[in-house]
Amino acid sequence: MTDLWPRLEALLGRAERPARYINREWGCIYKPEATFRFCMVYPDTYELGQANQAVRILVNAVNAQDSMAAERAFLPAPEFCDIMREANLPLFSIESCAPVAEFDAVGITLPHELAATNVLETLDLAGIALHAVQRAEDDPLVLGGGPCAYNPEPYAPFFDAFNIGEGEEALPAGLALIRRLREAGATRAAILRALAGEPGWYVPSLYRWREEDEAQEAGSWIEPLEEGLPVRIDKCLFRGFAESSGWEPCVVPFTEVVHDRLNVEILRGCSRGCRFCQAGMMYRPVRERSADNVVESVTCGLAQTGYDEVSLTSLSSTDHSQIADILTRLNRAGEGKGVRISVPSQRLDSFGVGMAGLVAGQKKGGLTFAPEAGTQRLRDVINKNVTEDDLFGALDAAFAAGWRRCKLYFMIGLPTETDDDIKGIASLAMRAYDRAKAAVAPEQRGNVRVSISCALFVPKAQTPFQWDGQIPPEEALRRVGILRRSVRYRAVDVHWHDPATSSIEAVMSRAGREAAAWIEAAWRRGARFDAWTECFSETAWREAAAEAGIEAQAIAQATYLPGRVMPWDHISTGVSTRFLARERRLAEEGRTTPDCTFDACSACGACPALDAENELAAPRTSCAGQERPEGLVSQDSLGRDGAVDAGSSKAAAAELEGAVACGGADPDGQEANDA
Repeated sequence: MTDLWPRLEALLGRAERPARYINREWGCIYKPEATFRFCMVYPDTYELGQANQAVRILVNAVNAQDSMAAERAFLPAPEFCDIMREANLPLFSIESCAPVAEFDAVGITLPHELAATNVLETLDLAGIALHAVQRAEDDPLVLGGGPCAYNPEPYAPFFDAFNIGEGEEALPAGLALIRRLREAGATRAAILRALAGEPGWYVPSLYRWREEDEAQEAGSWIEPLEEGLPVRIDKCLFRGFAESSGWEPCVVPFTEVVHDRLNVEILRGCSRGCRFCQAGMMYRPVRERSADNVVESVTCGLAQTGYDEVSLTSLSSTDHSQIADILTRLNRAGEGKGVRISVPSQRLDSFGVGMAGLVAGQKKGGLTFAPEAGTQRLRDVINKNVTEDDLFGALDAAFAAGWRRCKLYFMIGLPTETDDDIKGIASLAMRAYDRAKAAVAPEQRGNVRVSISCALFVPKAQTPFQWDGQIPPEEALRRVGILRRSVRYRAVDVHWHDPATSSIEAVMSRAGREAAAWIEAAWRRGARFDAWTECFSETAWREAAAEAGIEAQAIAQATYLPGRVMPWDHISTGVSTRFLARERRLAEEGRTTPDCTFDACSACGACPALDAENELAAPRTSCAGQERPEGLVSQDSLGRDGAVDAGSSKAAAAELEGAVACGGADPDGQEANDA
C-alpha cells in the first residue's frame, strides 16, 4: 500500500494539532503481512473518534482474525481538510498512513444524525465516489453501522451495505465473506448479493424504494429486486458479551482526547423503557459482566495503559446488580494510588448515601442527573417515573459527600408538554438548589451551583415516540423564554441546545431515502462538522432542502397515528412495533411500564425475536431493596411478534405502574437526549 507519510509530514507544520495525524501511539497494532485490509473510520476528529468504544472494539475484533488487518482513520479538522485538498493528499489511515481508498473495505460508523455531511466529506477526501453505484470493481466496499444505521435510508445511496446491530462477531464474519469471494474472483455485485443473505446485513441497492401510498398498503417501504432477499433485517446480537472480558486492548493517544481515561463497559442494554430513548430500545436485552470480570478488567487495563482514571460505562451503570461490590473492591484496590473511578451515568433513584460514599473518594467535579421533565405527570408520560423525592435524596447524598455543582438535564417539546411543565422545570431546579444549599455547611453555600441544560426533543426511530412530531424551532424558543423568565435564582444557570440543529436531527431520524439528496446538496454548499456550533450553517441546509425538493420542517414536525408504516420498519431491533404502539398509547394515558430486570416481563418482544434473554450477574434490587420476582410472563401469552395480546397484558404486568427509566448519558459517557 502507498505510504503517504512523506507528503503528510510536509504539511504538519500547518496543522492546528499535528498529534491528531501521526502514528506509533502506544498500543496500536500493525499487521503488514495481512492479505485483507479493513479501515475503520470515525467521521469526526481524532479527539472525538479515538474515545469511541465501538471503534476500539471493532478494530480489535478484526485484528484478531488471521491474515486480516484493521486500521483507524479519522476526519481531519476543517482547516486541515482544506490543506489536504490543496496538496491533493487523500484521507489516510493512522497506523500505516495509507490511502483509505486502497483498503479492501472501509467501515464508517454513524454515531449521530449531525455526522451525515461528514460521511460525504470523508468519502470525498478519500477519493471514493459518493454514490455506491458509481464505484468501480476494485474500489473498497463502504460499510456502515452504529446507532443511525437503525434508520439507514437517508444514507442508503452512499453505502454499499450496512451492518445492523452489534458488530463484534458480525463484522469479522462479513469481512471474511468479502475476502473469500474476492479471492475467488467474484464481482462486486455478487459479493453484495451474498452479503445480503448474511444475518444483520442490509444492502439497500438490492431493494426498490416505494412511494408513500404503495408503502403504506404493502406494509414496507422496500421491495426486493430479487427473490430470496430478506424483507426484514434483524439486528445482530453479541451473545458472548457477559462472558467476554471487559478489558479491550486500547491505544493510548499522544494528544488529549475527550473522555481521556480507561473505559470499561460493565453492562450492555437498558430495559428501563424511556419512551423517547432509542438506545434503550436498540440494545436490548440487558447483559451484565460479573463483578469479578469488571474488577479484573479494570486492574489489567490500568496496569497496561498507565491511566489513573477509569470510567465504568453503560447506559445505566448504577443499575448493575453488583455495582456496590464493584465500587467497593475498586476503591480498595486503588487506595493510595491516586486512581479515580467514575460512573458517568448516575441514576436519581440509585444515588443514595451508600452510592455517594462509594464514589466519595473521587475528585469532586460536577454531577449530572437527568429528570428529563419538570413535572411528575410528564415524567410518567415518558416513562421516566423518577420522583422529586428521588432527586432530592440524590442531592442530599451528593452535597453531603462533598459535591458542590450539579447539572440537571431536561427536554423541551416532549409529547403532551404544556407551559406548566416548562414552569415545572424552573420550580424543580430552584427547589433543588435550596435543597443542595441546605445539605452543606453555611460557609460553603456560596460554592453551590445548579445548572439546567435543555435539549429539544428529537423523535427517534425505533421508539414509542417515533410517530410524534417535533415542535417548530420558534415554539421551542418561546418555551425556553418561559423557562428563563421562571428561574429567579442567579445561581441557577439555564442552557439550551440550538433548535436549528435539533431540527436537522429530527429530519435525519425520521426521513427515508429522499433525505440523501438533501444531505448531498447541503454538503456541496459547505455543510460539514454540523455538530460544531462554529461550523453549522442553517442557510446551507435550508437552501439544500429547496434544491432537493423536500419539506424538511414537515418531516420533522409531522405527527402520525401509530399504525403508520415508518421508513425504517424493515430494520428490526427485536422490539416489536406492537409494543412501541402500545407504549405510545400508555403515554397518552400517563401510565408507566415496569423494567423487566426489576419486575415482570414487559413483553417488548426482544427476547423471543432474538432468541436471547437478560443476563444478570445477580438479582437486581429495586429502590426499596426488594429482589426482582422470578416469575416472568410465559411465551404462551405473547403475540406472534412478541407483543402482549390485549387479553394477557395484565398478566404480563405491562400495565403496572412504578417503573423507572434510564439515565441521560450514552455508552461513551457523553451527553445525549436519546439515551
